[in-house]
Amino acid sequence: MTAQNGRWRFWIDRGGTFTDIVARAPDGKIVTDKLLSENPERYADAAIEGIRRLMGAAPSAPIDADQIAEVSMGTTVATNALLERKGARVALVTTRGLRDQLRIGYQHRPKLFVRRIVLPEPLYSYVVEVDERVTAEGKILAAPQESIVENDLKAALELGFSSCAIVFMHAYRYPRS
Repeated sequence: MTAQNGRWRFWIDRGGTFTDIVARAPDGKIVTDKLLSENPERYADAAIEGIRRLMGAAPSAPIDADQIAEVSMGTTVATNALLERKGARVALVTTRGLRDQLRIGYQHRPKLFVRRIVLPEPLYSYVVEVDERVTAEGKILAAPQESIVENDLKAALELGFSSCAIVFMHAYRYPRS
């Protein structure tokens, strides 16, 4: 893989303790940096600081985005928060009638003859069902009523839910519908 149009490419992994940065410089050379993810005395954001350092930009100078072809970033912070069940309480917003679909899933059974399957608790603990429907071909059968959805989300917020996952039928194929 060569440098793209003589510009930088960055791949960043932000962890709870360290942020690792791998970059391909415009000349094709691979360079790396490792910073503390949190170091407010020295920088506000580890990823931005790492990009700045690798590009040789001065601490107060803006980063020239025209010199960058790609920035890909992953994080274990969010994954760990999910695994440890830390963070904001999550509400699920889904097509009416599908409130249990994620819980039911595909009915995969790792131990086929075990009678009592113990499933992990879902990441969400509140469900907002929306009257909406898009066909597999993208035809809108029922558009959501925004005022009703807004009221339902306000109710969730009043109950202490500050984040939500939105899962509508066929939305992965027709995100603009």
